[in-house]
Amino acid sequence: MTKHNPGYVPSSPFEKPLTDAHMRLFHEMPKVELHAHLLGTVRKQTYQDLAKKHNAPLTTEQIDEFYTRGEKPVGVLRILRALDSYLLLEAEDLYRITYEYLEDAAAHNIRYAEFFWNPTGTAHVSKVPYPAAQAAIIKAIHAAEAKFGIIGRLLPSIDREADPDFAVEMVEWMLANPAPEVIGVGIDYRENDRPPELFWKAYKMAKDNGYKITVHAGEFGMPWRNVETAVKLLDCDRVDHGYTIVDNPALVEYCKQKDLIFTVVPTNSYYMRTLEPERWALDHPIRKMVAMGLRIHPNTDDPTMHQINATEVWQLMYNFLGLSLENLRSFMINGIDGAWVDEATKQKWKAEWPAKFDELAKGL
Repeated sequence: MTKHNPGYVPSSPFEKPLTDAHMRLFHEMPKVELHAHLLGTVRKQTYQDLAKKHNAPLTTEQIDEFYTRGEKPVGVLRILRALDSYLLLEAEDLYRITYEYLEDAAAHNIRYAEFFWNPTGTAHVSKVPYPAAQAAIIKAIHAAEAKFGIIGRLLPSIDREADPDFAVEMVEWMLANPAPEVIGVGIDYRENDRPPELFWKAYKMAKDNGYKITVHAGEFGMPWRNVETAVKLLDCDRVDHGYTIVDNPALVEYCKQKDLIFTVVPTNSYYMRTLEPERWALDHPIRKMVAMGLRIHPNTDDPTMHQINATEVWQLMYNFLGLSLENLRSFMINGIDGAWVDEATKQKWKAEWPAKFDELAKGL
């Protein structure tokens, strides 16, 4: 029996020793990933290499700090802004980080990954034009699929700290550069004082042109009304985070009727900062979402910045948040249903993946 604590998480009353068979289940179970930010997946060595390549005004100590996650972890947004400003200055840099993310994801048996990328920062800060940047990312998607078997799909994402006109511009870029690997629109950066309705026009343009849409809402302790706006006004196809929905049981019932999938992140920095460590696992809204019957799916979000991988995310759900193996099995199926793939592929995965899960879980 081994004790396995990924990155930094508070202690939990649910924590217990895990067998090698448990860890094999978390690792080998087939998975999708629906909520990861490309700039939050950058390996530390790659960050150092790019800083050297572009003579970035960043010290070794600053980079070390970026990859440090302490008892009260701070958000990663400043790190992502530094990438746009100093490190991702050529299309080939985007190729590298995309390929490496998909390689790392495949190593944890993620079969299919939808990931976010912020074109506004790339085009206006890094000065890499949208067509060149998108082409580099798609080239890496193809290379990773050929090498590792993982399917990657791209979700250009609104910079919610920028003027909403930039969001409209982003969708215009997408429409001018269509690609089958680009399947939807998300939204990045701080939700505080930037409610989702500010970006209604960009979302409507995307949806009217056949793209799926997902919205980060209720992430930073922002009120359930942001989730309601995402669901009812923007008519999103999925919700990212959504934690404060637990404060509105009527909205919970509405989302259950719509059969919406919520992509959640157990290493969310906000709750690690604001919940008392001894209450973190007990009071975490993810537990409440499950208890209220919402369909959730766990994800890494910013894996290298959160010091987490997909295996450890699923371990956290079981061993720190105290959810059952039956819960995990249902979350796996939720991920299939939440993925933006064709129905035939979903049915194939549903026929194969639960059987593999059951095989791995036998006797635990």
